[in-house]
Amino acid sequence: MLPLVFLPHIPSAGFLAALCAFAWALAARQQKLFRVLAIALLSFSWGAFQGGVQIQQINAFQGTSRNVTATLQTINLGNAGEQSQFFKIEILDGRRVFPPLMFRAKWHEGGESLQAGQRWQMKVSLRPVHSLLDEGGFDAQRWALSQHAPLTATIRNAELLDNNSTLRQQFIHRVQQGMPQLINTPVLVALAFGEKGLIQGLEKLLLQRTGIAHLVAISGLHIGIAALFGWWLARGLQFFMPARMINYRFPLLVSGIFLLTYAWLSGGNAPALRAALAVSMWLSLRFFRIRCHPWQIWLWGVALLLLLDPMNLLSDSFWLSCFAVASLVFWFQWAPLPPRFQHAWHWSFLRWGHLQAGMTFLLLPIQIGIFHGVNLFSFLANMWAVPVVSLITVPLVLLSLLANLLPAGWVVSAKIMVWKLADSTLSLAMWGIKPFAGGWTPLGESFLVLSLLGWPMIICWRLLPVKHSFSLLLSLCALSVTSFIRIPAERWRVDMLDVGHGLSVLISRNGKGILYDTGNRWEGGSAAEQNIIPFLNWRNIQLEQIIISHNDMDHRGGLEILQARYPEATLRQSSISPLIHLKCTAGEQWHWQGLTFKVMWPEKIVADAGNNESCVIRVSEGAFSMLLTGDIEAEAEKALIMKWHQDLQATVLQVPHHGSNTSSTRPFLRTVKPVTALASASRFNKWHLPAHKVVSRYKKARYDWHSTSESGQLSLFIYGDYWTIKGLREQLNPRWYHRQFGVSEDNE
Repeated sequence: MLPLVFLPHIPSAGFLAALCAFAWALAARQQKLFRVLAIALLSFSWGAFQGGVQIQQINAFQGTSRNVTATLQTINLGNAGEQSQFFKIEILDGRRVFPPLMFRAKWHEGGESLQAGQRWQMKVSLRPVHSLLDEGGFDAQRWALSQHAPLTATIRNAELLDNNSTLRQQFIHRVQQGMPQLINTPVLVALAFGEKGLIQGLEKLLLQRTGIAHLVAISGLHIGIAALFGWWLARGLQFFMPARMINYRFPLLVSGIFLLTYAWLSGGNAPALRAALAVSMWLSLRFFRIRCHPWQIWLWGVALLLLLDPMNLLSDSFWLSCFAVASLVFWFQWAPLPPRFQHAWHWSFLRWGHLQAGMTFLLLPIQIGIFHGVNLFSFLANMWAVPVVSLITVPLVLLSLLANLLPAGWVVSAKIMVWKLADSTLSLAMWGIKPFAGGWTPLGESFLVLSLLGWPMIICWRLLPVKHSFSLLLSLCALSVTSFIRIPAERWRVDMLDVGHGLSVLISRNGKGILYDTGNRWEGGSAAEQNIIPFLNWRNIQLEQIIISHNDMDHRGGLEILQARYPEATLRQSSISPLIHLKCTAGEQWHWQGLTFKVMWPEKIVADAGNNESCVIRVSEGAFSMLLTGDIEAEAEKALIMKWHQDLQATVLQVPHHGSNTSSTRPFLRTVKPVTALASASRFNKWHLPAHKVVSRYKKARYDWHSTSESGQLSLFIYGDYWTIKGLREQLNPRWYHRQFGVSEDNE
């Protein structure tokens, strides 16, 4: 199934049927190799079929007025305000939906109280999920497909059919009512039920930056602790049982019950289910006294998970879980502690440090690949927090949950005391990790190869003599360093980032960059945080100057965040501002990294620069040039033609005002005479940009048209005597799950 991660298109049903027939023919052969190949082909066909089904459902279900019967999946944790809710579609326009599919919708506060398990009759407008796509950014489209939630909805009206909530929702509500007022309530709820919706702001950032966010996700560690908790309880009960009834199977059965119950409490989230499946498999083997190699168990677990849901391949958490377990098996087999340290209790701290060192060292590739950075002190943070949370806090949480099943009144006081103890231990863990929060270091793609060295280094150390292993390791290090410091083939490049409705263009050369506009900002986030800074980190670009075209929020929204992140970067704008900045007025010219920057507009700085006071800059080197226009409209375009005439000509034009009808007049286009036009716009925007009339105007004039709403990030590569343009969705990272699902006229 692995090729599904890299395929640009899902094969057709006919091709998959032919592939299955060929696989069955191979399976009929007696040779083992043919049978293994047959299994691989059938597995690939199954995964591709599941992906194809989901794409067909997306295309079939989208529409502006669909009648659906859906069950609410999102747990109500008592959050205030507007929330995103996930609904599972049961019936669509009178037809039952199989396999089940989910959509996400905003639910405005007021009216009915939402509870997981409620059934609703709705009239909705369904749209396919469409994520912003930039190098180094979060791939929301891939994530949505892995969660079987590839649709978003606008709810027109809704009628409650069944108000009964799920047992899990009722139990969570009951537990929350019995919880006292605690400092760490959001994290305790996450540890108890795997629901992280209450963790916000600085608390969330602290967990992420210190590398211990895995502690608040019910995963293998917590499932294992739940199973161990059940084993201890069973062993305690056996103390009071007759000797004839005591055997090794009873603790294993109780462990299985506890881990499955804890997995159910987690809502059946993917990490918990994966861990429950793996631990259940291990318990079953122990129950029937079957001895297997750890790699066999790992392979069976991975195969079963992919067989049950091939879309796990698109889940980052799936790869993180698989690599974590594989790293543990590999580390203890290839780099074990000497026997004298493996048993005595006073060496426990050393054994824990050995385990944590292996996890930190071997998980570097997946850490950089998924999170695009590491915390230099994560080893110390985990050495402190994991024992406290896992060995004290989680058992106390489990004890509190167990107490909620007992009706006796005296249990109430005991529950409150246990919750307070759990809160105190969690505060201790959080106190210990706070000094390490500043150790977060963003790392880009150039560090990926270096991070892979850990695995071959251990293999060389164990298999080869010291002399040979040392020389081989030196060779591997040299190759890695070469990949790290390699000089790109292009002389310089321009990236129009996919920031939704807004603009951000990066001009980079020799690891340095100038940013034209900083995208939008909204309550709780900005394009700078979600798109621009991750891109700069991924490509290891040092920002030297920020240019703000004008004062609209979708162009200057990320300025404060970027200035905090890159305090050495100078600022250039056309507005009067208390901030120290360079002027952006017509006639200004400077050279940077061999490129020439010339300001074409406005003629003077103003108090509050609007669209027609946008800072227009022409960037050139040799025969190649690019005109950055901000949001200028027809009035400014006419003034530019009058002032500069043929000096406006450019190879590439940034389409003014996102392709609005107010800009891109025919005289302006005839004067600039671009070969290629790049538009920054979001799909499904309420202004219906870029306008069809404007797009048609460019295409009729035979200018090559590209838009971030279709291609995601757009990258221009300028070489010595030629240049090329590539979209992330079509050329740089073409994947079937990056396709623009749905109809092509969505912006209108």
